[in-house]
Amino acid sequence: MIIMMNSCSLKAIDFFCGGGGMTYGLRQSGVDVIAGIDFAKECKETYEINNPTSKFVYSDIKELEVDYFEKHFSVQRNDDNLILIGCSPCQYYSIINTSKNKSRGTKDLLKEFIRFVDYYNPGFILVENVPGILSKADSVFPEFERFLKEKNYLYKFEIVNMCYYGVPQTRKRFSLVASRLGDVELPKPDEKASLLSEFIGLHNGFSCVEAGHKDETDFMHTTSRLAPINIKRLVKTPLNGGSRLAWKDDPSLQLRCYVGKDHSFTDVYGRLRWDKPSSTITTNFIKITSGRFAHPTENRGLSIREGATLQTFPKDYKFCANSILANARIIGNAVPPEYARRLGVLLYELKEKYNGTI
Repeated sequence: MIIMMNSCSLKAIDFFCGGGGMTYGLRQSGVDVIAGIDFAKECKETYEINNPTSKFVYSDIKELEVDYFEKHFSVQRNDDNLILIGCSPCQYYSIINTSKNKSRGTKDLLKEFIRFVDYYNPGFILVENVPGILSKADSVFPEFERFLKEKNYLYKFEIVNMCYYGVPQTRKRFSLVASRLGDVELPKPDEKASLLSEFIGLHNGFSCVEAGHKDETDFMHTTSRLAPINIKRLVKTPLNGGSRLAWKDDPSLQLRCYVGKDHSFTDVYGRLRWDKPSSTITTNFIKITSGRFAHPTENRGLSIREGATLQTFPKDYKFCANSILANARIIGNAVPPEYARRLGVLLYELKEKYNGTI
């Protein structure tokens, strides 16, 4: 249910907004997202066409003047109804094998976010990131936590599995809610996990397609091409949850890098299961070589629209980047809109609890 905005409506600025997952979800809850900021220009059109009342600010946060939103959007300091959102890129803290030297530039972005929180002193703060932000020895989170305490913010954080928040993935994320107005909490989880079968498949409007299918419509049921040998591998992979172990003893199909390593990277080339949540939708979800991303019953990987739907983007959400890889990147990097919507509903409930004005 969308909460109607009134004179005490919450407003937000979405730092590191990407293609607008957090913005869209918050808007669904009634939050007025004034602007989203990101340095990935490929996200601009996707963000703005789906969130027409929110302005995309193309900028490196390190170079953005702290009073920018005061000057250009008339954002007031010390506004109890203002939310600042800091879902900074998380490659450095990810458990996925990324180059740490290459991703080091994302390590300290939360420090840059602190500048804006310090200046605007908002009523609420939201942060979402990968669990590694808590466990890495050189994480900036302890500094961020000290800052919150110094500014007298009350806060809670947890590692949440989003399959219990309306998102059909085993997507574990660090989630923090903070406020200087009173006690806070996180959204309450559902009793049951959301399942793959509840979101994709023929019964949910997804026609059967082949690998390499190109959908020219906005629905974008587009899939990556597969080499003939990978088609053969999928043909021999049992439906609904099968893995590469089904063809490990076939010398024409087995990969040399996995010989004698049956228990390493077991999800690669694997099929999803209808009766389970999906694997985490990453920026490479269209590649069966990057995880358990093969369709449960069709010999192909996930389509762009299937990945977006598993991220809880609505089926009419348009992805406007110039390649299938770029659109997959936008989708995989997003905060699932359904989780963001629940955060927005929670903040309205907290505000009502504080002063009864909403």
